[in-house]
Amino acid sequence: MSKEQKMKDGGFSRGLTILLAAACGLIAANLYYAQTLVGPIGASTGLSAGAAGLIVTLTQIGYVVGLLFIVPLADIVENRRLTIVSLAVATAALIAAALAPNAPLFLAASLLIGTASVVAQVLVPFAASLASEAERGRVVGNVMSGLLLGIMLARPVASFIAGIWSWPYVFAASAVAIALLAALLSRKLPERRPAPSVSYGRLIRSLAPLFARTPALRRRALYQAFLFGAFSLFWTVAPLHLADAYGMSQQGIAWFALVGVGGAIAAPIAGRLADKGWSRPLTWLALSVALVSWLLPHIVHGHSTASLVLLFVAAIALDMAVSGNLVLGQRVVYTLGSEARGRLNGLFMSIFFIGGAVGSALGGWAYAHGGWQLASLIGAALPLLAILYAFTERGHKELEAKPAVN
Repeated sequence: MSKEQKMKDGGFSRGLTILLAAACGLIAANLYYAQTLVGPIGASTGLSAGAAGLIVTLTQIGYVVGLLFIVPLADIVENRRLTIVSLAVATAALIAAALAPNAPLFLAASLLIGTASVVAQVLVPFAASLASEAERGRVVGNVMSGLLLGIMLARPVASFIAGIWSWPYVFAASAVAIALLAALLSRKLPERRPAPSVSYGRLIRSLAPLFARTPALRRRALYQAFLFGAFSLFWTVAPLHLADAYGMSQQGIAWFALVGVGGAIAAPIAGRLADKGWSRPLTWLALSVALVSWLLPHIVHGHSTASLVLLFVAAIALDMAVSGNLVLGQRVVYTLGSEARGRLNGLFMSIFFIGGAVGSALGGWAYAHGGWQLASLIGAALPLLAILYAFTERGHKELEAKPAVN
């Protein structure tokens, strides 16, 4: 009996869950270190305020490229080897970012960081494939909570390090961490050898038909694209708004970003409730909370303490909505077919990361041309569009995955 089969029969190892959650967190953090550093990185590399959003946007575009062309390899290539090679590339790209003397080189490194960091989306379906059907929502929720903690901790960690030393040290430290992670995973990860039935070329060509014939995938991906666009827009403009309106230093922005970490608690909770068949009401709740989070800071006008507190609450609420809805979507996607799990996950993640890239770009543009007011208007419009799209479901079962049999 293989190690993989033993895990399915005997329950998912707690140690492996922790390892995969930590690995996903460290890898995903690479996408967001620059988000609260757009000001100092732009000043250091010569990027204008309007173009500063490209720092995050190009990383997310690189991630989308990886989702479409690297993650599908998980359906035909041994997963542990794919993971280690990707981490080696990520390490090299992080070193290049730390040493980049100008904007073109830094942006090129950012693109490559995003592409290589897609290995986190090889590990999440890897975990799902090792878990039994009855515990899949819980396992995915726990691993995703690690990934989301990495995303949310990336911003304050980057700000703290940049405040003490300077921004290149953030990328240098991450390069060391990813290199050590690669060494650990090479020893601890079990092998997972899929039985490929098609070539890589046919695999890539199958993405469009797979998307076309899977309505649940399309719906869940679009919901998350709207929410992740709002999330990326918020975390692109919030550091700039805090510095301009409240005079916050890089350390103050770090403490603000740290508050958002509380939103990660929604991931394991959503996973457990999804296992009980609550995907539909929780989806509506997530979309509604995301919209309300953009409206909260406008209850109190001006730059008072009360308005700052509401901004903190909005950050937590938005992060909870996005992280909870992500796990709901992934659980649905992972029930659609194990033989195409890598491709389904790649399509799902690439679509909503396109939403994130659009949100980051819109955030930089909106803040440069209309400040926080224009950025907030666009940010609120994104979850509102998701809610309007949800009304088109008309009673179909597209939001729900089958509840696991206990």
